[in-house]
Amino acid sequence: MDLAPLTPLYERPGPWASAYLDTSFADEATLSRRELKGRQISEELAAQGADQETCRAVRRAIDSYEFGQTPGRAVFAAHGEVVFEPVLGLPPPDESSAVWAPLPHVVPLLELTPDEPDTLVVHIDRLGADFELRTAGGSRPEGSVEGRDWPVHRTTASDWSERHFQLSVENTWEENARTVASAVEEAVARTGARLVVLVGDERERRTVHEALPDQLSAAVVETDHGGRAPGSHSARLDEWIAAERREQARLRAEETLERFAAAKGRDGTTEAADGVAALIDAAREHRIATLLLRPDGPDTHREVWAGPQAEQIALRRTDARALGEPEPFPVRADDALLRSATLTGADVVVVGAAVVRDRSPAEDLEADNRPETGQGEAEPVGGLGAVLRWPTDGDHPLVESGT
Repeated sequence: MDLAPLTPLYERPGPWASAYLDTSFADEATLSRRELKGRQISEELAAQGADQETCRAVRRAIDSYEFGQTPGRAVFAAHGEVVFEPVLGLPPPDESSAVWAPLPHVVPLLELTPDEPDTLVVHIDRLGADFELRTAGGSRPEGSVEGRDWPVHRTTASDWSERHFQLSVENTWEENARTVASAVEEAVARTGARLVVLVGDERERRTVHEALPDQLSAAVVETDHGGRAPGSHSARLDEWIAAERREQARLRAEETLERFAAAKGRDGTTEAADGVAALIDAAREHRIATLLLRPDGPDTHREVWAGPQAEQIALRRTDARALGEPEPFPVRADDALLRSATLTGADVVVVGAAVVRDRSPAEDLEADNRPETGQGEAEPVGGLGAVLRWPTDGDHPLVESGT
């Protein structure tokens, strides 16, 4: 999961109010329930020591939300200002929660916004394609492309002139497919989509797929559901795309866990680390490439000491002071490590998430028949681990090589 959107949370000092709210329901009691939840969260923050300006800012934000349109919302505020209000991909397991702490409490945000790839959906016909981008925050149009509009239809005659005409039709189809493929490549570069879904008739999908460059083709899948014509959109298409995005997220988590387990299994290397002490050392040296996080792991809420800089993180208060911070503050280990990962360009993979969405019967059957991967053994000890940027004990490889 890309942590870059969290950067604004670490560009200003705390303490921080972090609140999570279920906004998935809407009924005749929505207005009173929203008011009640806003007041409840504000009171919870105040009881934990939050200042009144920040409590009021959080309550105003909650009062502005439309219920029944999104699964949930998160609110992060400090010094009387709401800084970040992301939409959640899943409703929180509790209707609401609130934390007042020196650092933003972002673990629930990661757990409730699964790392499903941004997906470019390409609705194809013989004339061109319409593009749609689906992300954790919803979907939006991404433009369209049109190729040549003549000739595109075959005839049934068999004389020479008609055969020549039909060859022109074939050439038009192929030319339009190349035009669509070029537009797909541009849209992927523009949006950063990691998955492309081709929708339309089989021949049209296949022709566009074959015209895509090899480095992009591996991220492309096709479906029989839906098309480009008005009225061709279907609930089956939405379900298929949602299932494919979940599968891609699962495969990425498995791949990361396999790399983590393989690195741990190699004697004499430090390409992976787990346990709070080892991760703190890696974080101070900016060696974390991918942070592995199991939200319910016992080490996630272990107390560590930190200062205002990402490198100022230590197991003991005296160690934090030695890093140049005279007044370190106690924080959760997961919050401190996520701050470091965000500010040093690392990403995160959430494993063994406690929140599980409802699956279709077909997905249940697929999961039952899926071979065991040994993930339990691969998961990091205590719920925190990392794949490291370089297999050294503190020295950057460029420094070692003298470059």
